[in-house]
This record gives sequence, structure tokens and C-alpha cells, in this order.
Amino acid sequence: MKQTKPTGGIKSLLEIFLVSTKLGLTSFGGPTAHLGYFHEEYVRRRKWMDEKSYADLVALAQFLPGPASSQVGIGIGVMRAGVLGGITSFIGFTLPSVIALILFALLLTGFDISNAGWIHGLKIVAVAVVAHAIMGMAKNLAPDLKRKAIALLALIGTLLWQSAFTQVGVILIAALLGFLLYRQYEQNEEVSSQFPIAKSFSAICLLLFFGLLIFLPIIREATGSYWIAMFDSFYRSGSLVFGGGHVVLPLLEQEFVPNGWLSEEAFLAGYGATQAVPGPLFTFAAYLGAVMKGWQGGVIATIAVFLPAFLLILGALPFWDSLRNNPKIKGAIMGVNAAVVGILLSAFYNPIWTSSIIEPIDFAFASILFSMLVFWKLPPWVIVLTGAFGGLLISYLP
Repeated sequence: MKQTKPTGGIKSLLEIFLVSTKLGLTSFGGPTAHLGYFHEEYVRRRKWMDEKSYADLVALAQFLPGPASSQVGIGIGVMRAGVLGGITSFIGFTLPSVIALILFALLLTGFDISNAGWIHGLKIVAVAVVAHAIMGMAKNLAPDLKRKAIALLALIGTLLWQSAFTQVGVILIAALLGFLLYRQYEQNEEVSSQFPIAKSFSAICLLLFFGLLIFLPIIREATGSYWIAMFDSFYRSGSLVFGGGHVVLPLLEQEFVPNGWLSEEAFLAGYGATQAVPGPLFTFAAYLGAVMKGWQGGVIATIAVFLPAFLLILGALPFWDSLRNNPKIKGAIMGVNAAVVGILLSAFYNPIWTSSIIEPIDFAFASILFSMLVFWKLPPWVIVLTGAFGGLLISYLP
């Protein structure tokens, strides 16, 4: 792989910030669409890296838990201007949607608009968007009978035993099943690459990732601090998400709704609003944090939910070759990815479907939005605006 030498300097960091901010303002459509935007901007137009370099980075982001598009953006920034470049790239891509969702949360809590008709419309939008995500992910992540069976077991487990521990258990069991079922998995060729990060620095990042995952719950129990509890919940959710931003929904829902930190209405309204803004779906955490603790909570939640992605991508870059060329590890990841489909199906039923589709007209409207998204291939922002307006109209019907 052709290595991109870090350039460093204020000029390079400013360039990264301007380009990533432009992408953060215009990248609608979810992680797959984001990767397309990145390819067009960074590979084809600016030629910051070659095709093989980009493909290797995308493969690594898909392998790790966390928001794949954000991790790719961080990796591009690292390869362009070192670790500071990665941080700058992340800020530019994420900041626009974080600001928009914090403002929306403050509006929601300040004016008590949770029962407004357009909010219900945004909840119906979530039905259409997640249904579309399930279709694409099931096709790619569970193409054969073995992985379909793993997805079915994950669906049953997460539906019947709804807790944060269930999510972790399902992922671990799926990894074991994938390891056993696909241990003879053959790859077509071995690949190699080089990344401009020292292995010692990467090792520190990985130790910090696991250290926070283990010790934050202990500190939470010992101190009883609300802020530490919030940070721990968002950090853990960001650490355990395989399969992209949509899968963070059930983890965050289980962390905050049953405990009464926020209502299910406010949770689903924010999830619908997140579809209206560009950038990564993980910025949904900014909305949740702002609903619970104002703009300060939004900032803390954003840092906490994205921190695992940072530590993992920085920690894994130099070790990627040995992992992806190991067929046993590959099999475990295949099992986890199949379980993601089942987890998403479970979240689609509860809380999304059960809280959004109440009357026949809700289902009819959801079908229209789904058709607009899947068959007519309209942009997501059009779907969101249509959903909000349609929800408002439905509220006036007798």
C-alpha cells in the first residue's frame, strides 16, 4: 500500500478542517453514503491517498466496533497530518450535526413539544429508515443459512431478555459461533499496509480503551456521580456497537429509557431528528446528553460515545495486517456481523415500531416514506421533511 506521509503544520490542519467540515455539512445518507463522499473528496478530487490505501482503511473501520465512517475520517486525517490531523478531521465532520442536535434538544425540552404532530412524524421516519437499514445489512452480513441462524438467535435473545448485558452476551456468543463455523474460512489473498503511527502509542490507546471499559463502571458505583454514570453509559455504548450507527439505538435505549433519564417519546423524537442532519448517526448522543443535562451534557455525551472509536482506530492501525489475515479472527467477526442483523431487528420492533405505528394511518404513512427512500431513492433529508410535515397533517385528522 502506498503510504501517505503526514505533512503536519497549521496549514495542513486548517485544510483538513475546512474539507471535513464541508463534508460534515453535506454528507447525508448514513455511513455507506459517507464513505462514498469521502472517496470522491479525498481519493478522486484531492488525491490524498490512493485507491488501495482507502480500501484498506475502510476494511479496518468495518472490522472494529464503532461508527465506521467516523473512523475512516479519523484515519484519513491521521495519514494526512498525524494524530492532530485525525482529531481535526473528526471535529470538522462531526461538529455541524452535534450543534444542530443540541439546539433541537434544547428546543424540545424548553418548549415541551414532545407531543407535537411533527415529532410523531419523525418517529415514523425512524421506522422507514431502520427498515431500509435492515434490508441492506441482512443482505451483506447474513447471506448464508449459518449466518441467518445466528441473526435469528440474536433476534430472539434480545427480544426476550432486554438488558444491556444481553447485548454484550449476544455479541460474545455470536463471535464464538462464527469462530467455530467459519474457522476454515479462506481468503483470496493476503494484504499488507503501513500506517504512520508508532506501535507503542497504539498500545497505549488500546490499554486506555479497555481500562476505561473495565474501570468506569467501578468508579461509577463508588462515587455515585451523575456525570460519571452518564459518561460510562455513553462510553460503553460506543464501545460495543458492531455494524454502524443504527445499532447504537438499542444500546442507548436500554441505558437511558428504563432508568427514567429521559422518556421514550423524547428518545424516538431525537432519533428521527438525527436523520435530518448530515454527519454520523452517533451524534444522536449529543441530543440525548442535551435533553438530560443541557448543552454541557451534549458535549460530554459526544466525547464519551466517540472516544472508543478514537482509541480503537488509533490503537489498531499498526496491528491490522495480522488480524485481517487470520482466518479464525475473520470467522468470529463474520458471526458478530450476523448477530448485528438480529439486534437491529429487535430494536426495529421495540421500541421503534411499538411506539411509532399506533394507527393504520401510521403504517400507511410509513409505507409511503419507505417507498420514497428505497424505490424512488429520494435523499434522506427529503424523507425527514416529508415525515415531519405528514405527521403534522395526521395530527389534525379526526
